[in-house]
Amino acid sequence: MACVERCCRCCAEGRRHSSILYSILRSQERQERAAPAGQAPRGCPCGSRRRVALRSPQMVCKAASAVLVKTLRFVQNVPCFQELPLEEQLLLVRSCWAPLLLLGLAQDRVPVETVESAEPSMLQRILTARRHGEQPPPRASTPPPGRQHHGPHLPSAGEIQAIKGFLAKCWSLDISTKEYAYLKGTVLFNPDLPGLQCTQYIEGLQREAQQALNEHVRLIHRGDEARFAKLNVVLSLLRSINANAMAELFFRPIIGAVNMDDMLLEMLCAKL
Repeated sequence: MACVERCCRCCAEGRRHSSILYSILRSQERQERAAPAGQAPRGCPCGSRRRVALRSPQMVCKAASAVLVKTLRFVQNVPCFQELPLEEQLLLVRSCWAPLLLLGLAQDRVPVETVESAEPSMLQRILTARRHGEQPPPRASTPPPGRQHHGPHLPSAGEIQAIKGFLAKCWSLDISTKEYAYLKGTVLFNPDLPGLQCTQYIEGLQREAQQALNEHVRLIHRGDEARFAKLNVVLSLLRSINANAMAELFFRPIIGAVNMDDMLLEMLCAKL
């Protein structure tokens, strides 16, 4: 897609005992019985919910902020995007800022090293509360899709693993600058968002980005017939990325609670 390429050049049984510990132990016992001979049993099912934090938050968050600015500048400089009404632009950016940022982090090869936090698990908090004769803490509710967390929250190990897995996949493919541009164009021009008015126009732009990516791959990687499919696998991995986890991981450590919608609006209306 010419406009994306030009811009590129510019810049997660009935009655049962109520004990949580009992349930965990029974679940692990069933897994061990079901595991084939010689196969190691899987770890605790709550492992993916462990909380983790960045090892070097100041450095990584600063790099992520710079990548976000660069990403918004890329988007603003796409002529096809500029032709859309501001409301449409904002709707597109609000829906895809997280996958676009992750593509930018992969392109700039920003390392994301994490450590497990000391945040107690739900089981630990329940046992501690019972030991002190207190009421067990209520189970944290999951916010509706699209709504940001307003209380202190660290991403889970599963959410971070999805981010790291995506970065590793991109780096293993050694994606070029042009390929990143076409991938970003495919992500940006999503015609399936509710509320869009220019659906057909945006669908055409996404199709153009995919066609341009396919033509580029066939021209540059003639010996690798599966490369286009591999790049589309990269796009499919983006669906598992939690935007709330991205905001908490890369922006809360340096600017606190953040309303991404407000920040994106301000950045989109500014000349970056």
